Amino acid sequence: MTDLRDEPFEPEVLESDLVYEGRVWDVRSDTVQYGDGRIVRQYVAHPGAAAIVAVDEHERVLLIQQYRHPIRHRDWEIPAGLLDVAGESPLESAVRELAEEADLEASSWEPLVSVFTTPGGNDEVVHLFLARGLSPLAEVHEREDEEADIRVEWIPLQDAVAGVLAGRLRNGILATGVLAAAEKLRAG
Repeated sequence: MTDLRDEPFEPEVLESDLVYEGRVWDVRSDTVQYGDGRIVRQYVAHPGAAAIVAVDEHERVLLIQQYRHPIRHRDWEIPAGLLDVAGESPLESAVRELAEEADLEASSWEPLVSVFTTPGGNDEVVHLFLARGLSPLAEVHEREDEEADIRVEWIPLQDAVAGVLAGRLRNGILATGVLAAAEKLRAG
């Protein structure tokens, strides 16, 4: 198969209950007619996100480090944020997030990939973009909570790829983004 692709499938949802309503996402329990039987699945209902692989003129990628409580790590990531502004496209969210998290704007934007982050546990889709032609914004954004002490590093894109492949950089969105960007830039 040269055109292998994920296939949408809409089984009949017999019941859908809100188990928990959170500030950012909810937990749902669905009873679904599947084949000759019924299955019950709980999952996180997520608004989706946009993420940015910002690459400068020296082929360096912008990485940010911040605390993530569920994993008890200050992991390295790429700028990203929720699709939580009504009417905003994933690209518009990416532009906003690059400004908010890195105080940067880009003159060139290209879609890289869109991924399901954890299809067995949530419905999140992250849309990744390659941002080039970077320049600093005149105003620095105020940051709070986990973003208050963000650490920013510019590293060669190939060093980020090597870090992913060596298991030193384990954030899934970072891994997907830097691998996709490296391949896109390699292929021209």
